[in-house]
Amino acid sequence: MQFGIFSVGDVTPDPTTGRTPTERDRIKAMVAIALKAEEVGLDVFATGEHHNPPFVPSSPTTMLGYIAARAERLILSTATTLITTNDPVKIAEDFAMLQHLADGRVDLMMGRGNTGPVYPWFGQDIRQGINLAIENYALLHRLWREDVVNWEGKFRTPLQSFTSTPRPLDGVPPFVWHGSIRSPEIAEQAAYYGDGFFHNNIFWPADHTKRMVELYRTRYAHYGHGTPEQAIVGLGGHIFMRRNSQDAVREFRPYFDVAPVYGHGPSLEDFTDQTPLTVGTPEQVIEKTLAFREYAGDYQRQLFLVDHAGLPLKTVLEQIDMLGEEVVPVLRREFAAGRSADVPEAPTHASLKAAQEVTTV
Repeated sequence: MQFGIFSVGDVTPDPTTGRTPTERDRIKAMVAIALKAEEVGLDVFATGEHHNPPFVPSSPTTMLGYIAARAERLILSTATTLITTNDPVKIAEDFAMLQHLADGRVDLMMGRGNTGPVYPWFGQDIRQGINLAIENYALLHRLWREDVVNWEGKFRTPLQSFTSTPRPLDGVPPFVWHGSIRSPEIAEQAAYYGDGFFHNNIFWPADHTKRMVELYRTRYAHYGHGTPEQAIVGLGGHIFMRRNSQDAVREFRPYFDVAPVYGHGPSLEDFTDQTPLTVGTPEQVIEKTLAFREYAGDYQRQLFLVDHAGLPLKTVLEQIDMLGEEVVPVLRREFAAGRSADVPEAPTHASLKAAQEVTTV
């Protein structure tokens, strides 16, 4: 099972000091977070994609390429790549290039994003969000698998005898996760292609996440990719830890209250009770994370959000240290216990290459 960090890259004032990091500070902090994740033995770093304040990661492959040159083992991913407003040709080229630079340590998560104004900035209509996701990914899927593509659709100029360059490393496209909080059409899309499904697992209660994951698993089997239990599932989670749970709550509360995504809403107590957010000790994080399996089944990837809402970098790095030293080793052991031998590991470039070589023999 893979464990890692994902960041949305918000630039938020620290409510305890009033200091707002510069964009340069925040970008450099995201790099430091990724390198700390590798240092402590985590598997994945994923950056979001945003084109509006207060967020900075507008060019994920630029950031991931920089990290690739400094990291040796870390899988580089996204949390989300905007399949709706990006040109699928550019996605195909950018991520294939990143594959070559990172020696295959690359995958990505498709998503529609949740910022309505972004659509017209890129010449699109949010009312076509689902249709854009479906059509653009259909083209991207072909661009990585066919050397010459002829294509015509609704949302993009036609392609005639087009070859996307560079070609995927070793002829193996990056593995794709489809991320969605609430759209069954995206779970269906992931199942249709036999791709992974990622639920961010932050804002919604467990019964909602369970319904989305079960839909994906059922449809994955329907399309003949394997049993429901063999479907590839990833989950998010948001945590803040201190040795004493009261200290964790006291320290995190001012950040929670002003968070750009969910601040100024429910109380911290209500939110932690109704969602997967865990604010407490490492032991409490372990307990709540292990409970994800009760409603999601055995799954392949767990990503944690630890740097949201203006938390200073020093505090974030402390969170990652605790994850690597105290939390993830226990989670690896406990998730492995009782895991069926039929449940696959998360796909990597090496495993996908090996599977392709078997099918071509």
